[in-house]
Amino acid sequence: MFRAMGVMLLALATVVGAAEAGAAEKAKPDSSSAFTLGVVQRELRSGLSQAEVVERLGSPNILTRDGAGREAWVYDKVSSDIEASNAGVGIGGLGAGAGSTFAGLIGISGGKSKATVRSSQRTLTVVVRFSAAGTVESFTWHNSRF
Repeated sequence: MFRAMGVMLLALATVVGAAEAGAAEKAKPDSSSAFTLGVVQRELRSGLSQAEVVERLGSPNILTRDGAGREAWVYDKVSSDIEASNAGVGIGGLGAGAGSTFAGLIGISGGKSKATVRSSQRTLTVVVRFSAAGTVESFTWHNSRF
Protein backbone atom coordinates (compact mmCIF):
# COMPACT_ATOMS: atom_id res chain seq x y z
CA MET A 1 0.00 0.00 0.00
CA PHE A 2 2.81 2.41 0.86
CA ARG A 3 4.54 1.54 -2.40
CA ALA A 4 1.41 2.31 -4.46
CA MET A 5 0.97 5.60 -2.60
CA GLY A 6 4.62 6.49 -3.28
CA VAL A 7 4.20 5.76 -6.99
CA MET A 8 1.06 7.93 -7.09
CA LEU A 9 2.82 10.81 -5.32
CA LEU A 10 5.76 10.55 -7.72
CA ALA A 11 3.41 10.59 -10.73
CA LEU A 12 1.54 13.58 -9.32
CA ALA A 13 4.78 15.46 -8.67
CA THR A 14 5.92 14.77 -12.24
CA VAL A 15 2.66 16.06 -13.73
CA VAL A 16 2.67 19.19 -11.54
CA GLY A 17 6.34 19.86 -12.30
CA ALA A 18 5.75 19.54 -16.04
CA ALA A 19 2.75 21.88 -15.85
CA GLU A 20 4.75 24.48 -13.90
CA ALA A 21 7.63 24.25 -16.37
CA GLY A 22 5.21 24.80 -19.24
CA ALA A 23 3.70 27.82 -17.49
CA ALA A 24 7.16 29.27 -16.83
CA GLU A 25 8.10 28.77 -20.48
CA LYS A 26 4.95 30.64 -21.57
CA ALA A 27 5.72 33.49 -19.15
CA LYS A 28 9.11 34.21 -20.75
CA PRO A 29 9.04 37.23 -23.05
CA ASP A 30 9.47 36.46 -26.71
CA SER A 31 12.69 38.25 -27.64
CA SER A 32 11.99 37.73 -31.35
CA SER A 33 9.04 40.15 -31.08
CA ALA A 34 10.99 42.90 -29.29
CA PHE A 35 10.83 46.24 -31.10
CA THR A 36 14.47 47.17 -31.68
CA LEU A 37 16.39 49.12 -34.29
CA GLY A 38 17.83 45.84 -35.57
CA VAL A 39 14.34 44.44 -36.14
CA VAL A 40 13.30 47.63 -37.96
CA GLN A 41 16.37 47.56 -40.20
CA ARG A 42 15.93 43.86 -40.92
CA GLU A 43 12.18 43.91 -41.56
CA LEU A 44 11.52 47.19 -43.40
CA ARG A 45 12.35 47.91 -47.01
CA SER A 46 10.92 50.01 -49.80
CA GLY A 47 7.94 48.55 -51.61
CA LEU A 48 6.32 46.73 -48.66
CA SER A 49 2.55 47.15 -48.36
CA GLN A 50 0.94 48.62 -45.25
CA ALA A 51 -0.38 45.18 -44.31
CA GLU A 52 3.13 43.72 -44.52
CA VAL A 53 4.49 46.51 -42.29
CA VAL A 54 1.80 45.77 -39.67
CA GLU A 55 2.65 42.05 -39.81
CA ARG A 56 6.34 42.79 -39.26
CA LEU A 57 6.26 45.70 -36.78
CA GLY A 58 2.74 45.79 -35.37
CA SER A 59 0.38 48.74 -35.27
CA PRO A 60 1.84 52.26 -35.25
CA ASN A 61 1.37 54.69 -32.36
CA ILE A 62 0.53 57.66 -34.61
CA LEU A 63 -0.79 57.89 -38.17
CA THR A 64 -0.54 61.18 -40.09
CA ARG A 65 -1.10 62.42 -43.64
CA ASP A 66 0.82 65.05 -45.57
CA GLY A 67 -0.71 67.67 -47.91
CA ALA A 68 -0.79 65.17 -50.80
CA GLY A 69 -2.68 62.60 -48.71
CA ARG A 70 0.26 60.22 -48.28
CA GLU A 71 0.43 58.45 -44.93
CA ALA A 72 3.27 58.46 -42.44
CA TRP A 73 3.28 56.02 -39.54
CA VAL A 74 5.14 56.75 -36.31
CA TYR A 75 6.31 53.99 -33.98
CA ASP A 76 7.42 55.51 -30.67
CA LYS A 77 8.76 53.03 -28.12
CA VAL A 78 10.16 53.77 -24.66
CA SER A 79 11.96 51.31 -22.39
CA SER A 80 13.30 51.74 -18.86
CA ASP A 81 16.41 50.15 -17.39
CA ILE A 82 16.84 49.95 -13.63
CA GLU A 83 20.12 48.86 -12.10
CA ALA A 84 20.53 48.35 -8.36
CA SER A 85 23.65 47.55 -6.41
CA ASN A 86 24.34 47.08 -2.74
CA ALA A 87 27.73 47.32 -1.05
CA GLY A 88 28.51 46.77 2.58
CA VAL A 89 31.42 46.61 5.01
CA GLY A 90 31.27 44.89 8.37
CA ILE A 91 33.69 44.29 11.19
CA GLY A 92 33.14 41.62 13.76
CA GLY A 93 35.08 39.95 16.50
CA LEU A 94 34.79 36.97 18.79
CA GLY A 95 31.22 36.84 19.96
CA ALA A 96 30.05 39.60 17.63
CA GLY A 97 26.32 39.59 17.30
CA ALA A 98 25.87 37.42 20.38
CA GLY A 99 23.90 40.11 22.14
CA SER A 100 23.96 43.67 23.31
CA THR A 101 25.55 42.93 26.66
CA PHE A 102 29.18 43.88 27.16
CA ALA A 103 29.76 44.68 23.43
CA GLY A 104 28.57 41.29 22.24
CA LEU A 105 30.51 39.35 24.85
CA ILE A 106 33.79 41.16 24.17
CA GLY A 107 33.18 41.11 20.41
CA ILE A 108 33.25 44.34 18.50
CA SER A 109 30.62 44.74 15.83
CA GLY A 110 29.96 47.46 13.32
CA GLY A 111 29.00 47.96 9.74
CA LYS A 112 28.18 50.31 6.93
CA SER A 113 26.17 49.68 3.81
CA LYS A 114 25.37 51.70 0.74
CA ALA A 115 22.65 51.03 -1.81
CA THR A 116 22.73 52.58 -5.26
CA VAL A 117 19.93 52.64 -7.80
CA ARG A 118 20.39 53.97 -11.32
CA SER A 119 17.65 54.25 -13.86
CA SER A 120 17.72 55.28 -17.49
CA GLN A 121 15.27 55.36 -20.34
CA ARG A 122 15.73 54.63 -24.00
CA THR A 123 13.50 55.76 -26.82
CA LEU A 124 13.24 54.55 -30.38
CA THR A 125 11.14 56.57 -32.80
CA VAL A 126 10.60 55.19 -36.30
CA VAL A 127 8.78 57.13 -39.04
CA VAL A 128 7.61 55.11 -42.05
CA ARG A 129 6.49 57.14 -45.09
CA PHE A 130 4.20 55.56 -47.64
CA SER A 131 3.69 56.40 -51.31
CA ALA A 132 0.29 57.30 -52.75
CA ALA A 133 -0.02 53.61 -53.73
CA GLY A 134 0.31 52.59 -50.04
CA THR A 135 3.78 51.05 -50.21
CA VAL A 136 6.84 51.96 -48.12
CA GLU A 137 8.65 54.88 -49.71
CA SER A 138 11.19 55.54 -46.96
CA PHE A 139 11.77 55.22 -43.22
CA THR A 140 13.88 57.04 -40.66
CA TRP A 141 14.63 56.51 -36.98
CA HIS A 142 15.94 58.27 -33.93
CA ASN A 143 17.49 56.57 -30.89
CA SER A 144 18.07 58.34 -27.58
CA ARG A 145 19.08 57.42 -24.06
CA PHE A 146 18.66 59.53 -20.95
